Amino acid sequence: MAEKKALTLEESFVELDKMVDQLESPDISLEESFQVYKKGMELLKECNSKIDTVEKKMLQMNKNGELSEF
Repeated sequence: MAEKKALTLEESFVELDKMVDQLESPDISLEESFQVYKKGMELLKECNSKIDTVEKKMLQMNKNGELSEF
């Protein structure tokens, strides 16, 4: 079984947009909508994790003009 390539945040956002379009389609069945929703929630969870990681690595400038991690 091939390992799934991790998406960048930008790629993930594009995928989420596509999923929203699918969910808004009048042609989607109830079962399909649940599957798309589930995949979207999993992808959103991955995005939140990536964003949390980036936030922890960001630097904050203090009063003295020095950079420190927060």
